[in-house]
Amino acid sequence: MITIEDIKKELKQAIQTSGKTQTQIAKELHVTQQTVQQYVSGRSLPALDTLANLCVLLDLDANELLKIR
Repeated sequence: MITIEDIKKELKQAIQTSGKTQTQIAKELHVTQQTVQQYVSGRSLPALDTLANLCVLLDLDANELLKIR
């Protein structure tokens, strides 16, 4: 079973290895850099629509992120 902590960890890793800065990601998602920082730090998770857009932006498979087989 996947936990919120697992999702936060996977998301953090994907953002950090994307090669994009938090500022670039924020601009493309139309959120603040501080919001992206909260995702990286694990203090919050993106809304579902933002998560979907983030997966597209980072070329991340949402099924893999959520451990759906």
